[in-house]
Amino acid sequence: MSRQAAGRFGLVGSGWRSEFFLRLARQLPERLSVSGVVTRTAERGAEVESRWGVPTFRSVGDLLAAERPEFVIPSVPWPVTPEVTKELVASGVPVLAETPPAADLDGLRDLWAAVGSSGLVQVAEQYLHMPGHAARLALVREGVIGEVTSVQMSSTHLYHAVSVIRHLLGAGFQDATVNARSFTAPLADPLSKDGWTGGATPKDMATTIATLEFPAGMGLYDFTDNQWWNPLRARRIVIRGSLGEIVDDRVVRLVDPSTPVESHLIRRQTGIDLNLEGFDLDHISFDGRVVYRNEYQGARFSEDDLAVVSLLCRMTAWCRGDAPEPYSLADGCQDHLISLAIGESLRTGTSVTTGAEAWTPEEPAGS
Repeated sequence: MSRQAAGRFGLVGSGWRSEFFLRLARQLPERLSVSGVVTRTAERGAEVESRWGVPTFRSVGDLLAAERPEFVIPSVPWPVTPEVTKELVASGVPVLAETPPAADLDGLRDLWAAVGSSGLVQVAEQYLHMPGHAARLALVREGVIGEVTSVQMSSTHLYHAVSVIRHLLGAGFQDATVNARSFTAPLADPLSKDGWTGGATPKDMATTIATLEFPAGMGLYDFTDNQWWNPLRARRIVIRGSLGEIVDDRVVRLVDPSTPVESHLIRRQTGIDLNLEGFDLDHISFDGRVVYRNEYQGARFSEDDLAVVSLLCRMTAWCRGDAPEPYSLADGCQDHLISLAIGESLRTGTSVTTGAEAWTPEEPAGS
């Protein structure tokens, strides 16, 4: 994507997640800037202003009256997100809603009925923008392993994992039959979002395994409590196709009837050993050609930060009419619909099949 003038966005909420967006804008001021933050109290507002150097407001109306941003991110608890989204849409403001866009199925349906036709709402689903997943998706779309038939993911939870599985399979808005089970085993849990805990005593942790059966293929969801943070549990992905498979960064495929070959996704990481370019991801290559390039070199972002920054910059470009939508509300609703089915299958011990919803695109005539 070509370089653009700095995007200007507002935030509703000042919690842990909203600080991600504030930090990224501070680190990349030539691409992103914050017009203001809505906080519930003046005391919290003063803390945000002191730490981040951005103005704060007590209401969405005050934020929009002071300086209308290009878009606003509601970074608030799940039950509050739909109400803030509706308020912003009523004011004609593009919204980048946090995941999930509503807490439950009734909430998703109500939100879609209220704003689905507005064309103003996108969802902050960043996982497909992560460098590794972006590189794998590029290979899948090139047909390197043929037709994708299954995706196994053990990395992140629920709607995030569903997003990656759906898009790698090309399942779109197909119905999914979900079977989920949970198993408990002892596991040390030394690290959380708040830092190292100082303890190494194993405690009971649940692992949820679910099969997601689509007409396009099968997804296998595997997540252990706190797997995002726990250094004792790796993240894995297996993408199987008709001509080969991708296992993490290893790619095996058939190039002629008697020749299977193996290649790897290779990261060029600067700042290692005597490389003095600074610690950064430069690119990811496959068989000598670049399939992912870091557009934000010099900011020294982690891969998750790169994904979020990419989403924010694409949201800016979309608001200006310069790029396709980054992640539609319909996609965000579909991801959570299936994640809710995982939870229902766990509770009932039975299979759950999703059906068409109001956000399901109509099939083209003659399809």
